Amino acid sequence: MRRAFVFAVAVLLILGGTLFAGGKQEGALDIGLAMPESHVARWVMDGQKLKEYAESLGYKAEYTLADADQAKQNKQIEDYITKGVKLLVVANINTGVNTVIADAAKAGIEIISYDRLMMDSADYNYYTTFNLKKVGFLQATAIVQALKLDQATSAKPKIITLFAGSPTDNNAYFFFDGAMEVLNPFVDKGVLKIVGPYPRTSADKDNFQRIATEGWRAENAKKRMENLLTGDAKDVVLDAILAPNDPVGRACIEACMNDAKYDTIAKLPIVTGQDGELATVQYILEGKQYMTVFKDSRLLAEATIKLADAILKKQTPSIAGTVKTTFNTNKKNVTTYLLDPILVTKDNVKKIIIDSGYYTPEELKTIGL
Repeated sequence: MRRAFVFAVAVLLILGGTLFAGGKQEGALDIGLAMPESHVARWVMDGQKLKEYAESLGYKAEYTLADADQAKQNKQIEDYITKGVKLLVVANINTGVNTVIADAAKAGIEIISYDRLMMDSADYNYYTTFNLKKVGFLQATAIVQALKLDQATSAKPKIITLFAGSPTDNNAYFFFDGAMEVLNPFVDKGVLKIVGPYPRTSADKDNFQRIATEGWRAENAKKRMENLLTGDAKDVVLDAILAPNDPVGRACIEACMNDAKYDTIAKLPIVTGQDGELATVQYILEGKQYMTVFKDSRLLAEATIKLADAILKKQTPSIAGTVKTTFNTNKKNVTTYLLDPILVTKDNVKKIIIDSGYYTPEELKTIGL
């Protein structure tokens, strides 16, 4: 009897050492996924896909949405640290994230910056995203093609107004600069006229701030578009609007449709976007929005979890379908894996987004497909 008792105690001690003293805790969280907001639909999908791919490899994962509130996201990340998470995937809101990222690094937690580079931090080593400047390049290229700017003349220039993303998001600067590298030569030739503020590049901080969309919020873009339509653009008919993402693009379209000059779909300006949101797919099919840049978040989520898996297993990452490079945070160079975005218009939206299964049949039914 006594021998059986001693044996039982010994087993409990061994199990205790495995479960709680340096081994993997039963039910412990492996990967914490901190997404920035829910008002941009793609972030909800990204969180879901990241979790799905992590779980398919046997990891326990959770995702959170921060409602564009950095203080809220910091609390979510602190909770992950408390839960003993081994790796964090973070798409931040602004540099206010840096203090809690430093805490995570001190706790020995691996960190991947996801689709938004966390600036002014030296506390992480990896970044996954799409080719950011190419997003802007594709948006501007679509404008050039739709307006036939190569055939335009200075006697009858095309008219455009500019919008940019959130000034707290480093990506917004890359998107804008990629677009303006294409558009500036046509402005210089006199065949493209810009109404409203005109920063040639994002380095023109004052004018960039004037065209920026705080928090990527559609309501901010719509208000600015309405002000343009009663101000600088009152006496002109816009041929195009450079919009950095789909919610901003749709907000601009909604504002235009309340203006008598654009009272039919045929009269709407060429409007750009990115992310391939479901509502934008509908707008493209209806002819309201000209294009979007499709960044297949399924591929980004999969690549990111493959990277996470390699990091946690202390293996050398090899991520198929990406280009390996470095981005600088102002504090250090971080290893970066880039995926390729795709230009989508009415001509290829069915093939690229709909037929690829990006949206479920139930989701497509909501827009009549």
